[in-house]
Amino acid sequence: MHRRAGLVLLALAVFCAALSPLLRWYAFPRLAKVPPGQYQEMVLEARPATLLDYSTLRAEQVEKVTIVQTLKGNVEESERIERTAGRDVVVWDALSHVQGPDGRTVSQIPERYVFDAHTQAPVHAPGEMVDGTPVRREGIEFKWPFLTEKRAHLYFDAQTRTSAPIHYRGTRDFRGLSVYYFEQTIPWTKVPYPRKMPIPGIDASTLEKNTGTTRWYTTTRMFWVDPVTGAPVNGEEIHREELRGGTLLGGRDRVTAFAGHVKMRPDYVDHTVELVKSQRLLVLLLTSFLPWGLLLSAGALLTLALVLEARGRRPGPPAPEGEPPPPAPLPA
Repeated sequence: MHRRAGLVLLALAVFCAALSPLLRWYAFPRLAKVPPGQYQEMVLEARPATLLDYSTLRAEQVEKVTIVQTLKGNVEESERIERTAGRDVVVWDALSHVQGPDGRTVSQIPERYVFDAHTQAPVHAPGEMVDGTPVRREGIEFKWPFLTEKRAHLYFDAQTRTSAPIHYRGTRDFRGLSVYYFEQTIPWTKVPYPRKMPIPGIDASTLEKNTGTTRWYTTTRMFWVDPVTGAPVNGEEIHREELRGGTLLGGRDRVTAFAGHVKMRPDYVDHTVELVKSQRLLVLLLTSFLPWGLLLSAGALLTLALVLEARGRRPGPPAPEGEPPPPAPLPA
């Protein structure tokens, strides 16, 4: 009886020990993925800010500039691309909408970002674009990979349409979460005008050609990233834009179009942190809690099996002294 129970426990121990690495290294990379129909909205503000008044072409100090960013999962497009890509794909239709202190539109830049649902690596497909211009992304944008590593990652910049390293700058505590801090600086770079601008009757696509006035941009981009889910819980930018040269500025060399320290609005930070805290439990379940729990269970079951086996091999107690031995069985 002891031996049979020990064999059962030994089989369970082997099963748990084998299942532990399978959950971590086989199941997790296939089960953890970004849902295709996700929708997110984020509001950022620069308080105060410098903003160009396009009616006078003079830079003015304003109380605030608001940037509303939305990410909407396009399920229909992701399913279409998956049929030829042969993997799980997410398509995000993003929109960055900049508003002045009076609520009027300053600029509006749409994007389509196509990426692998499991690794967040870009997937190149027709329709990938920034502000209507086709692009071929390299690196990540908006989200880091699951189980983010302490290293530099290529990060796509929508203004310049290029990718550059965003560097790991240390581990920090942010509202009860241990997060990785990343930073990227884009030097002054000539960038295209947004197609939607607050200048009535002006075609942004021909503005530089007709006036000779160019648009330049620089930013220092900062993200606080939860390393388990790869989701940023906070983001900031020290952002500057200038118009330079040409006839549009009336002989001036340059004028500030926008300058400010852009930060996530506190209520959106609170919401994001709570959302990430709930999602990271699911990832930890597959990468830590279940694998380690199965390994500990395997150890406990193995120990119990060995104890039962040892008890089964232990000789019985000796017969009491002076008692005759039991009679031999009669022959059949």
